[in-house]
Amino acid sequence: MLVLADAFGGDKAPLEVIKGCILSLEENPGVDVALVGDEGKIRKCADENGLDISRFKIFPAGSVISMEDDPGVVLKEKNDSSIAEGLKLLADDKADAFVSAGNSGAVIFGSTMIVKRIKGISRPAFAPIMPTAAGPFMLIDAGANVEVRPEMLRQFGIMGSVYMENILGIENPRVALANVGTEDHKGGPLQHKAFELLKTSGLNFIGNTEARDIPAGIADVVVADGFTGNIIAKMYEGAAKELFGKIKGVFYKNLRTKLAALLIKKELYELKQYFDYNRYGGAVVLGVRKPVLKTHGSANAVAVSAVIRAAAEFSRSGAIDIIEQRISELKGKEEQ
Repeated sequence: MLVLADAFGGDKAPLEVIKGCILSLEENPGVDVALVGDEGKIRKCADENGLDISRFKIFPAGSVISMEDDPGVVLKEKNDSSIAEGLKLLADDKADAFVSAGNSGAVIFGSTMIVKRIKGISRPAFAPIMPTAAGPFMLIDAGANVEVRPEMLRQFGIMGSVYMENILGIENPRVALANVGTEDHKGGPLQHKAFELLKTSGLNFIGNTEARDIPAGIADVVVADGFTGNIIAKMYEGAAKELFGKIKGVFYKNLRTKLAALLIKKELYELKQYFDYNRYGGAVVLGVRKPVLKTHGSANAVAVSAVIRAAAEFSRSGAIDIIEQRISELKGKEEQ
């Protein structure tokens, strides 16, 4: 099992990527990791920080795609970048998965054009795993497709359900459609048609869900267009960050509250870890032929190790073949 890591993706690259790959060797036995990027800069960074990278193969790449670059540069001006080269290696079966903390648009565009879509899939989608009070759920799409068609939302539901069942082990995952109300008639034309398609899809579709109910764990897969999904994801993360910041402020207010914090230090740490998105490894790019995962641009070593683990689990699961089979079966039924 070989996972390629984009050494120059993210705000803290290459240092945190290298550290994350080293941590992965400890946390993910049986998973080999290779770095993609400028070898000279990678080795210099490792030497300056006393890091041993002797166990890593380094695949060369030239340019770096910045967060401000247009996604199309992955095929044009920067087709020698670490993202482009990593995806080429994956498409050529030189590795089992690719992970990056780099430019989201370039990752999704490059995955679509270089690795290619699963047969029958209209558009790949970003699908992060996120925490709720009842356990993890998948949000799909979280920003890859701002405008979608109803049948694409049905495909998102199928892909998300397959992933949650085969990687996270959730039997018969509950699928919900993000909407402005729970009643069947809520939403606009897109939601109305998508509701009907999901209802007859064979999935465990539980209907519409409002955003406020998602953190309670109402569904295992929440389906949304990329515009709505991205807003949900960003609000979710922002609210959690501010909430824990306020909690910390309360416990550091005076001596009495600091003593109280000491008494429940372990429980506070466990609570923070439970809602830490870093441990879930970021977002899967669902809908392409090989495992591609995108972690946060601010990813630290822990997040990098987590996304490598998630990539390896995805590759081992055979979920991509199952998705292709489900989509093929659906097409067959519609043609009858």
